[in-house]
Amino acid sequence: MKLIFKILLLLVSVAALLYWAVQPQTPAASQVWLNGTILTMDDNQPTAEAVLVRGDRIVALGSRTDIEALMDTETVVNDLAGTTMLPGLVDAHSHFPASGIALFLADLRSPPVGLIETIPQLLERVSAQVEKTPAGEWVGGYGYDQLMLSEKRHPSLQELDAIAPNHPVFLMHVSGHMGVANSAAFKLVGFDQLQEDPAGGHIHRNSDGTINGLVEENAALAFQKPVLDLSVMQFISMVDFARNEYLSNGVTTAQASNASRQHVQGLMLAMGLNKIPQRLVVFPDYDSLGLELIEGQVKAEELASEQRHIGAIKLIADGSIQGFTGYLTHPYHSPYKGDEQYLGYPRIPLDELKSKVFNIAKAGFQAVIHGNGDASIDDILDAIDYVQNTLGQPVERTILIHAQMARPDQLQRMKALDVTPSFFVAHTYYWGDQHRDVLIGSERAKHISPLRSAEKIGLRFSTHLDTPIVPMQPLLSAWSSVNRLTASGATLGEDERIGVIRALKAITLDAAWQVHLDHEIGSISVGKYADFTLLADNPLLHPEKLKDIQIIETIIGGVSYFEGKK
Repeated sequence: MKLIFKILLLLVSVAALLYWAVQPQTPAASQVWLNGTILTMDDNQPTAEAVLVRGDRIVALGSRTDIEALMDTETVVNDLAGTTMLPGLVDAHSHFPASGIALFLADLRSPPVGLIETIPQLLERVSAQVEKTPAGEWVGGYGYDQLMLSEKRHPSLQELDAIAPNHPVFLMHVSGHMGVANSAAFKLVGFDQLQEDPAGGHIHRNSDGTINGLVEENAALAFQKPVLDLSVMQFISMVDFARNEYLSNGVTTAQASNASRQHVQGLMLAMGLNKIPQRLVVFPDYDSLGLELIEGQVKAEELASEQRHIGAIKLIADGSIQGFTGYLTHPYHSPYKGDEQYLGYPRIPLDELKSKVFNIAKAGFQAVIHGNGDASIDDILDAIDYVQNTLGQPVERTILIHAQMARPDQLQRMKALDVTPSFFVAHTYYWGDQHRDVLIGSERAKHISPLRSAEKIGLRFSTHLDTPIVPMQPLLSAWSSVNRLTASGATLGEDERIGVIRALKAITLDAAWQVHLDHEIGSISVGKYADFTLLADNPLLHPEKLKDIQIIETIIGGVSYFEGKK
């Protein structure tokens, strides 16, 4: 009996510890922040000397004297010590927690992010991944960029076969829209005997008709799924990695795009284990969870919570410019595979796009549509126009993700159709030189992500990083908005630069507004959540150094979840 009692006592103790471990942190009953610069992003009160929080909500802000008069003996005083407080940074578009794939896949990224500059270096990195993977299991890599490699080409099926004869291998391109596979991978997905391309995708072949390993768009999905088929524990490890990355960069609201029901269930589990302090905005993938929501098989409220918002349903209309799969109205600057008339192609044909947008709107959901090339943007706007006319009512606040090559006339159409773009403006830094010299030429390149043009006509927008495509560094996105410098230091499109406050609003208030959450987050305003990001320096005083300003602290609902060096 003593042994049984001891075992029961141990089990109860373990259960109690586990219960305690998964309880969320609670904020102080009353807190004040003062003695620094507070940039609210609220036009009604742009700055403040102090802010008062009760529980997880902001209750007052203003002069230090006014706020001190509201304090009581229990109020916790947080000294900003001359640092700058912003609203918590809002991720307008990424794939949380996908940056955690760094734990399981070979990192093949090139400068300025990674170290891979040649095909031999890439193959060496993949070989190391092969050596630690049991025979027959998938080997994955991510982030390679043929434009950044000295050979200016993709690795080949034959090269992958040589280093991995006993493993299926798939290496994902930095764009996420294509990749290269070896023979074993082609056989496992059933593409080794395929004679025609899947709809909305392409399998590249040699001149003799044999497969060369490269697959694009919808053809790449068959390879992405098995290489990313992770266990529950691996998913939780990814969450841990991404959570810390986002927190250390000041992100208080994260975005999970292209989500399936399984993905959302994984996020729900992680949140139940108190693994994710950030607020989450989920963009369901149209062809999986999106259809389940549209058809009523799943109710959004069953998946949502105070911390987790089920947002717009996601469609992908074309590919990427740097992968030559973005859909353009005029040919690429450098002929692709010798074709001087090559325009890229739509991932979703226009009639099908109209049908899918109609389904989303009729079911009462917001739509978010990926479009990079200007021909794809034309298709997206035509689809929205068609749906509005067919339904006889506005399609409200459609988000156009990337909108990279949006023309002035398209910006005007966006405003008329209540479309709000989210610009991947960091393209100017990461691929600006390639856009100018290789992909679309200098004239079109200087107008990518036309922020100033949008601002001038009153078109509201956000900016994003599409992580894991590039690291989650919202201040780099703001820096790109303000400076538009390429990785080589050249200015790309100085006429499209915007001011610091507008750039900061694009990663706070306007990002929240796009997903109908601006009543809760995005600015330091009375009644909103106490989500704050503290910076070492005032970005208004250092616009040229915005990307390098240190994150001092990340606070969500009045609780500090990250503290950097002060």
